[in-house]
Amino acid sequence: MEIDAITVKALRQSKGWTQQHLADACAISLRTVQRVEKEGSASSETLLGLCAVLEVEQKNLLQIPIPDRQQMQQVSLRSQSIILAIAVISGGCIGAIITYLAIS
Repeated sequence: MEIDAITVKALRQSKGWTQQHLADACAISLRTVQRVEKEGSASSETLLGLCAVLEVEQKNLLQIPIPDRQQMQQVSLRSQSIILAIAVISGGCIGAIITYLAIS
């Protein structure tokens, strides 16, 4: 699970704790704390322990992935295609209704 390494380190330092102190408080290894603060990688159990000890909600530690440009373009093209399809179907329906009303 990707978590915000900078936030974890900042919260730890704001309490004046060493990495070892945080590890002991969370019942995890020093190596795990080092990995979290360096790589932002942690298991869900580690995340829960960090949240409990640092007194923050999970959403404050989770790192939100930023989609790359190609993914954004694909989403944009897909959205445009959906909007175009809705417009065509709606236009066809409105045209049929107007024709029906004109004939009646």
